Amino acid sequence: MGGSVGLFAISLILTAALLHSIWNAMVKGAVDRYVSIGLVATGNATFGIFLALVSPAPTIESWPYIGMTIALHLAYFICLIKAYEFGDFSQIYPIARGTAPLIVALAAIPLAGESFANAAWAGIVIISAGIIFLALSGKASPGSSVSVVAALLTGLTIAGYTVVDGLGVRLSGSPGGYIGWSFGLQITLGIGFLLWRREILPDLSARQWLTGFGGGLISGLSFAIVIYTMSFTKLGAVSAIRESSVVMGALIGVIWFGERPWHTRLGAAVMVAAGIVLLGTAS
Repeated sequence: MGGSVGLFAISLILTAALLHSIWNAMVKGAVDRYVSIGLVATGNATFGIFLALVSPAPTIESWPYIGMTIALHLAYFICLIKAYEFGDFSQIYPIARGTAPLIVALAAIPLAGESFANAAWAGIVIISAGIIFLALSGKASPGSSVSVVAALLTGLTIAGYTVVDGLGVRLSGSPGGYIGWSFGLQITLGIGFLLWRREILPDLSARQWLTGFGGGLISGLSFAIVIYTMSFTKLGAVSAIRESSVVMGALIGVIWFGERPWHTRLGAAVMVAAGIVLLGTAS
């Protein structure tokens, strides 16, 4: 556990990053984001319940971490909804994701006893700088100040549950069991968000139901890959490489939502990619 970042681990995390950016774009484009998040959490829980049924139960020492991650995910979902209410996807998504890597890396030193070579730290800094450059590119939209604050708080919750899950899965004795229970219990969050918007549920089309629920399954698979990878790879490295999802998010914003400027975001994507290579070879 906590070993170097190999090509297998990097490929897993990059796959998770792509899946994560896709389901976030689905939430951003949803008619009602509370319903969308409710369906995502329900899809997450369905994935988790299946995994919990086929995996050994996690150790009792890991259950406090499961409780903490559910609470942090509630805060994450609320902040994410507020951030996407007015914000530009190709800016808000990078801000939310970009605040996490250095926080996680710094927290992992005292909490998980991890250390990084200077070159690995340089990779983390380069990735984070590229993410910040992505976040600051483009024009502010109406209500952007509220969205930016919400995005920063979203990043804080991301850092929180990343560290909590990284520590919890290592104590669980069963990565599959830990992932299954932490996701499965999110059914309470899904039901809560759907009840909050229960008056519009009868008006949802079958496509909206399937899109939201499918986004949850994608979200569950994405984060399951990340938690599994954290069971044998350094927390800071996992978090930093995972944030390559902002590059994918920027491309989705440019292509799917027609956001601009595209050239500055591609330049930042090159910076993030360089940081990933440096981190992957130096850790």
